[in-house]
Amino acid sequence: MAFERLTGSNAALLLIDHQVGTIKMVSSMPGGELKQNAVMLAKTAHILGMPIVLTTSMEDHQQGPLIDELQEISRDAFDARVKRTGIVNAMEDPLFAQAVQTTRRQRFILAGVTNDVCTVFPALSLLDRGHEVFVVADAGGSPSAMGDNLALRRMERAGATVLGTGQVVAELAENWSSPQGQEILQKVIAPAMR
Repeated sequence: MAFERLTGSNAALLLIDHQVGTIKMVSSMPGGELKQNAVMLAKTAHILGMPIVLTTSMEDHQQGPLIDELQEISRDAFDARVKRTGIVNAMEDPLFAQAVQTTRRQRFILAGVTNDVCTVFPALSLLDRGHEVFVVADAGGSPSAMGDNLALRRMERAGATVLGTGQVVAELAENWSSPQGQEILQKVIAPAMR
């Protein structure tokens, strides 16, 4: 199969349940690192004009609201977020499925908290519908390292490509000396290195 680079014009970013309470459930990696990686993805997508679809589950419960940074990065995506009422598989929520379809993309960069619940089921559903799915493993996490590993293995076996934030950002930037590459360096990479 030929390599086709991820670009702002051929993919969309789906961020699932990056909520303040849900992040606290993660112990497979540091919550601050997970949050930073999700922010890096959102900033990169915003710079490239890539569609961003956000969703939450039960914001008025222990999961809490989305992290503030996502509102600061893209007010439009934040305001349009799909507030699920407890449906575990986001793709089974008609409003989320419609938002995904509205992107008119076949390739999806996907990250969710937690990988073993919030990420795995939408990834499997998207694959089942014939989409290409790129799961960003370190922009999510799970309550246990074993649960995280099992979920990532399940998604990969089903056909998802599992990768890390740095790889996704670099692939999307393509050329650090281009105007967009320079903007990503200044607004995404440099803040993450502080």
